Amino acid sequence: MKKIYSFFLLIFLGGNVLAQDNEELTTADTSYWLKEISGGLNLNQASFSGNWQGGGVNSIAVGTFLYGRANYAKEKWTWDNTMDFIYGVVKNKGEDGRKSNDRIFLDSKVGYELSSKWNYFFAANFLSQFAPGYTFSDTDKTLISKFANPAYFTTSIGLEYKPNDEFSLRLSPFSPRWTFVTDTELYLNVPDNYGVEIGETVRQEWLAFSVLMDWNKKLSENLTLQLRYQMYANYETLAFETIDHRLDIALTAKVSNLINVSLTSLSIYDIDQDKKIQFSQGLALGIAFKRGNFPGKK
Repeated sequence: MKKIYSFFLLIFLGGNVLAQDNEELTTADTSYWLKEISGGLNLNQASFSGNWQGGGVNSIAVGTFLYGRANYAKEKWTWDNTMDFIYGVVKNKGEDGRKSNDRIFLDSKVGYELSSKWNYFFAANFLSQFAPGYTFSDTDKTLISKFANPAYFTTSIGLEYKPNDEFSLRLSPFSPRWTFVTDTELYLNVPDNYGVEIGETVRQEWLAFSVLMDWNKKLSENLTLQLRYQMYANYETLAFETIDHRLDIALTAKVSNLINVSLTSLSIYDIDQDKKIQFSQGLALGIAFKRGNFPGKK
């Protein structure tokens, strides 16, 4: 756990330095790139005296995030890249630390202009997590996921609607996906094995339709909304209940140059993981940085 904290602290500090360097260069930047990087560290703590009668448990929670995008545009060609990392841990007195958030998302897309708002595109993205995940009982914990268990690598070809630098909608009638579960014994704890055949480490889905909607909106000078929706439908097993959905939402309010408040939520429906909708949300206050040359609210 300490190694993970150190890793993210290095990312945070290094990202801050790089972002400051980028800010200095922005005024002289004559390239075709729009770049942005943001990150932060959130801390939450609660403690109670031994004779506290209201009930409660001492706890501490740590969360960190790093988000970046770099978009290139020249003539009819575009190349958009996104990096989205989140990790958080909560520690209650008398219990082991437990993850409160964990996400790795990398996306890269090449587009060719069809009209002022429509593009042909080819894209690839990777989705996984950093650290092991467990279910907990009163006496034990059971491993149910870890890095690359599962992991999803998705490619797509199709049409993209992109009216501005804030919003994009990709529609892909051909979207091969690879699902990885590299631990061949994980099925002992997760019988469905995230859709990967028992004894195998990869599931290939060639014929599928996918949608990815990304909205990064600066609502005001100090308020930003990030919303990402993903849908994946395999033609071979196509039915309403087998279509995968994922919705990530983050609302960030800037309190000062260093302090911000963030509200995040994640909703997942994937029958290979669970037959019900999965949902998580978090509210945090922490320190953050943001640098870039994307245009502000008009």
